[in-house]
Amino acid sequence: MERIKSVLAMAGEFLNDVISFLVFTLLDLVDIVLCYVYKLADFFVEDEWKPCYCSPSREAIAAATGGGGGGGGGGGKILVSEPGESKKIVRLSCSKLHLEEISDTLYTRASLVSEVSKSTAIIRSQSKKVKRRGDGGVGSTFTVNSTVIEMLQGRIGGQQTLPSPRWSDCDCATCTSWSSASCKESLFVKVDGATGDYNNVREDVIFIHGFISSSAFWTETLYPNFSKSAKSKYRLFAVDLLGFGRSPKPTDSLYTLREHLEMIERSVIEAHKVKSFHIVAHSLGCILALGLAVKYPGSVKSLTLLAPPYFPTPKGEQATQYMMRRVAPRRVWPVISFGASVACWYEHISRTICLVICKNHRIWEFLAKLVTRNRMRTYLMEGFFLHTHNAAWHTLHNIICGTAGKMESYLDEIKNRLKCDVTIYHGKDDEVIPVECSYNVQSRIPRAHVKVVENKDHITIVVGRQETFARELEEIWKNASDN
Repeated sequence: MERIKSVLAMAGEFLNDVISFLVFTLLDLVDIVLCYVYKLADFFVEDEWKPCYCSPSREAIAAATGGGGGGGGGGGKILVSEPGESKKIVRLSCSKLHLEEISDTLYTRASLVSEVSKSTAIIRSQSKKVKRRGDGGVGSTFTVNSTVIEMLQGRIGGQQTLPSPRWSDCDCATCTSWSSASCKESLFVKVDGATGDYNNVREDVIFIHGFISSSAFWTETLYPNFSKSAKSKYRLFAVDLLGFGRSPKPTDSLYTLREHLEMIERSVIEAHKVKSFHIVAHSLGCILALGLAVKYPGSVKSLTLLAPPYFPTPKGEQATQYMMRRVAPRRVWPVISFGASVACWYEHISRTICLVICKNHRIWEFLAKLVTRNRMRTYLMEGFFLHTHNAAWHTLHNIICGTAGKMESYLDEIKNRLKCDVTIYHGKDDEVIPVECSYNVQSRIPRAHVKVVENKDHITIVVGRQETFARELEEIWKNASDN
C-alpha cells in the first residue's frame, strides 16, 4: 500500500510538472501579447503608454558631487543615456529613493519564452565599477530599466507623468477619496480605543495588514471584540497601507520599503504623537513591522506577527529570486500557488485581472450581496478589491521579494537590540505561507514564542477566532507592560 501511494505521488508530481510547464509557457506568450495590447490602449486613451518592465534598459551613471552641507547627501545625481543620445539628469537628489530598494524580480523573471526572445529587460548593477571624472566627482555605472527611469523623471518637481487614476483603475468615490489635497500625504488610519489629551499616559497599538488587504481586516474583527478595559487603556491604529484600501495610490510610486515605512511614520507615529507602541502585523505586514521595529528599537513594547513570510536563503542563491520561487513556484497545483505565480510572474496578465476585478468591484460586491441576500459581510472582499495594479505589483516585488536579503539582519537586530516580547501565530493549514516560516523566525530570535493554531489557515488565523485572538492580544500587551 505504501509503495502504491509513493508511485501515485510521484505520478501526480510528474503530471503537475508537465501541465505547469505547458500552462506557464502559454502564459508567457499571453503576457507578451498583452504588453503590446496595453501599450496601444494606453496610447489611445491617455495619449502615452505606461512604461513596463518589458521595456529596454538604459545606461545610468550615479554621480556624487561635492557641496550640499548637512548630512543629506543631496548632491547626488542620476544621469541617463541611451545609444546615440546625450546624457540627461533625471534625478537631482538620491536622498529619498535608493535604487537598491527596487527588487530585481521586477525585471528579471526567467522563463522559457523570455530566455529565447530576450524580451525581459535586465538591470545589472555594477556599483563596484567606479569611474573618475575630470571634475573630481566619483560615480558608478549601471543599467536601469526604463520603467524605473520614467518614474524617477515623474518625481522631479513633484510632478506625476501619468494620470491618477489610470483608465484601467477604478475611479469611484471610495477608491479616489485620497486624491484631495488634505489626504495625499497621509494614509487612511482607523483610530479606536482610548481618547483624551496626547500627553496623558496610555499605550498605543499599530496594526499592519497583509498583501491585498486593508485596515478592515482588523477593524471588522478585533476592534469590536476588545474589552472595555482594553479600549480605555490602548489607542488602536489600523492603517491602510500605501496603495491599498482608502490610502493614496500614486501612479508614480515604486512602493518600496522606505516609502511604506515613511507613510506609516507620518500618518501614525508623527500625526498622533506616538512615543512607544505595540505592533500587530499579518503576512506581508510582518516585513514592515520588522522594519519599523528596527527603526524604533527603544519604542516597541511587544511584537506580534501572524504568518511572517521568512524563507532563509540557501548559500549561493540570490535572495530575491529564491524568495520569488518560494512564494510563486510556477505550479498549477495547489491552486493558491497558481494564483501567487500569476500575480508575481506576469505584469500584464495581473493588470488584466485588476482591470476585471478591481475596476468593477462595485459590480462584484453587488452580486455578492445579491447572491447571499445581503447576509454576508463583505469587508474581506472590499480589502481585496480596493487597490491598483501598480500598487500591488510593486509592493509584491519590492516588499516580499525585495526585502528577502534584509530579513536576517532585521531579525538579528530584533534579537540583539530589542528587549520586547515576540509572539508568532500561524495557522497549521496555511497554504500561502507555510508554518516553517514561523519556526524560521524563531531560529533567528530564540525568545520568540510560536503558537500554531490547529485547523486555521492564512485568513482564519484571525477571522473566525477574533474573540479568542483579542483576549490573547490583551494578555500579551498586559504582560509587556508588567515587564
